[in-house]
Amino acid sequence: MQAASRESYKIAAERLDEYVRGAEPSAVATTADDILSVAALLRREPRLRRVLSDPARSGADRTGLLGDVLRGKIDSEALDLLASLVSGRWSAPSDLLDGTERLGVEALLASADVAGELGEVEDELFRFGQVVAGQPDLAAVLGDPIAPAAQRAGLARQLLEGKARPVTVRLVEVALAGFGGRSFTGALTRLVELAADRRDRQVAYVTVAAPLSDEEEQRLGARLSAIYGREVSVRQTVNPDVLGGVSVRVGSDLYDGTVLRRLNETRNALAKR
Repeated sequence: MQAASRESYKIAAERLDEYVRGAEPSAVATTADDILSVAALLRREPRLRRVLSDPARSGADRTGLLGDVLRGKIDSEALDLLASLVSGRWSAPSDLLDGTERLGVEALLASADVAGELGEVEDELFRFGQVVAGQPDLAAVLGDPIAPAAQRAGLARQLLEGKARPVTVRLVEVALAGFGGRSFTGALTRLVELAADRRDRQVAYVTVAAPLSDEEEQRLGARLSAIYGREVSVRQTVNPDVLGGVSVRVGSDLYDGTVLRRLNETRNALAKR
């Protein structure tokens, strides 16, 4: 998003935080679903996206049009939040779509936070990603952009039934729909990071040849927290191919201390002689 779009989103996100205070988790989840349904509508209807983000129209005009289209079809809280979005300035129609989708996701995460389940939702999203990554056939089916999203979502629901919270399942459906224009894997990773960010945490993706013990994971998390100045959620991936050592990625920072990296560096050095 460009600067104007970011500012418009920020205002709506602040309104969401105000609404969440004191609200019931189920009510917030309903609002989130309504916002996400509107995001799906905007994705299907490019003309509506253009009209609702048209800088030649006043904010009041765009808000009035939004009400004409949606009043009585979604709850009043969702409509108020969307009106806050639409009344702002948007650099491009695609930014309005991204902002609407992001607001719906943040509302879902907020509902889990109010229920005291956000940490568990973050963990379930990550573990589901690990399960999918470990089964190439399943990853190919769920990540197939040609297959209908509803069909892939049905498969995901079957896999998660009785094993994950409703918010987690709904977020997986958002990922399958291509959250923010990303691949399924990329969308799932971004949702894990947004869940952590709402808990004021950073995510550290750790790759090891064998699982870290609880004590080792805690020590690593404490060391990273000291570096980044906030709590860190350590997310482990076990990959025997790295042979030993640890690779850690936090945002765009990569610390690769694996045996595999050192072997590759040695091979490259020898090849240059």
